[in-house]
Amino acid sequence: MSLTPVSRPAVPAGPVTAPAPAGPTEAALLAFVRRVAADDALVSSLPLDPEGRTWLRLAGPEGSEAWLIGWPPGTGTGWHDHGGSRGAFATARGTLTEHALAARLPTEGWKTLQLADGIDRSRRLGEGRGRAFGPHHVHEVLNGTPDEHAVSVHAYYPPLPLMRRYSRTGDVLRLEEVERPGEWE
Repeated sequence: MSLTPVSRPAVPAGPVTAPAPAGPTEAALLAFVRRVAADDALVSSLPLDPEGRTWLRLAGPEGSEAWLIGWPPGTGTGWHDHGGSRGAFATARGTLTEHALAARLPTEGWKTLQLADGIDRSRRLGEGRGRAFGPHHVHEVLNGTPDEHAVSVHAYYPPLPLMRRYSRTGDVLRLEEVERPGEWE
């Protein structure tokens, strides 16, 4: 019996790294925030401030980060993204309004973008209502009521590496700043 050598392609040198864990899906994050939003004892434990948003950091599923957030009347986030994390949020008390862009924006290499017609989406999320979103989601969340606090639950995976903040005038979106963890806590 003779052996014939077999040619094999070269394997690039370098460290072998394991793929990052997949983490919770958008659906799992949404199920989590809905479950927490229905926890009256936890939601009631959040101190509410009439002047500004309040929050408690929570342990999310499978290494995600989560937040319970109180929204005084008339407050909002401004336009932002989640630095490539996927996420979900649900309203536990009151009503929140989300304005979102139904378009995938480039994450690097621009300061000002002209938005196309028809990409704006708005939804009102009353108690128990929530939504999940992917890693390229750009939105703002508002408590537009004149006299009622809102409370919501948010979860992100991977934990937020950064948040890009935008300003918007008509159909022009402008990148204003990039915040890192610790700058928003």
